[in-house]
Amino acid sequence: MNSPAAHEEQLVSREDPGISWVLQSQDPSVRYFTLTELAGKPRDSPEVEKARRQIPKGSRFQTLLKGQRSDGGFGVHPYQKWTGAHWRLVSLVELGALPGFQPAVKATKLDLKWLETHLGNVPQINGLYRRCASQEGNALAVCSRLGMARDIRVQRLAESLISWQWPDGGWNCDRKPDAHHSSFNESLSTLWGMTEYARATGDGSAVKSADRAAEFFLRHRLFRSCKTGKVRPPETFHSKMHRGVHSFTELHYPLYWHYDILQALIALQRAGKLGDPRTKEAIDLVELKRGVDGLWRPEGYYWNLKRKMRSKLATSNVEIVDWGRNAPNEMLTLNALRILKAAGRIEQN
Repeated sequence: MNSPAAHEEQLVSREDPGISWVLQSQDPSVRYFTLTELAGKPRDSPEVEKARRQIPKGSRFQTLLKGQRSDGGFGVHPYQKWTGAHWRLVSLVELGALPGFQPAVKATKLDLKWLETHLGNVPQINGLYRRCASQEGNALAVCSRLGMARDIRVQRLAESLISWQWPDGGWNCDRKPDAHHSSFNESLSTLWGMTEYARATGDGSAVKSADRAAEFFLRHRLFRSCKTGKVRPPETFHSKMHRGVHSFTELHYPLYWHYDILQALIALQRAGKLGDPRTKEAIDLVELKRGVDGLWRPEGYYWNLKRKMRSKLATSNVEIVDWGRNAPNEMLTLNALRILKAAGRIEQN
């Protein structure tokens, strides 16, 4: 990690090294977001227009669409980790898939059909609905970004999530009768989904739901107990693919259904809450994780490439895109820079 003094020296530099690095990316999605969100280029400038037109031709973008079938899917269950349509759609949207982009819209068909089977079958225990709401949350965000927010199926997702929301502002699938605290993992993507749906529709109930979900994370300062102030331990899960238990303060990309402070900051930025003073400590931590070269490296990961799997029979947690995990990560660096830029900690002259 860098010292605060080293970071202060970076701030006075005429050109931020991280921004310079992502501007040179071979991925047009990364270049587009860097130009528009970090370098301050007008969206109608030739440079930005060129990058935007190239987004669907990017290597990662094309890989995510590879093998798409006539039904919109990819030959596996929509939620297959991580090759199903559900996960590919999240990545496509994060790479800048535009509203109405037909291959992505087509892929929502199976995802929505699968999710609709759950809507009327969610258990209510001790007055609380127990549902892995990150599934609906991701789909709600994706469909809203793709221009489908007025679709009746998408509206049902939003209405269901609002009705399932717990008193503390989040969601949880824990069926233990005494469970009453929302899950960070299940609530993060759901905050994103509510934010995107509220922005697309102006629905007042969705706005209130997103505000409540944001307050859930802010009340915890994104990684602390709201009762003791101590750093919260990560929520437990089981997988032989994961290298131990990942702390909420470790950075990753992609997150899938998991949680860390950088993705929480991105969700809060999208919800218009980054300026809340309770985000400061998490922003400080992200800034201190910057390398001496001005870039960010993942501190853990939830995925593996198929060619690196030991067993040909293993299918869980297999990725088709190499996002980068042993070197500076472009999407991780882009997201960290987005937060520091929005927080007024870096400038690009």
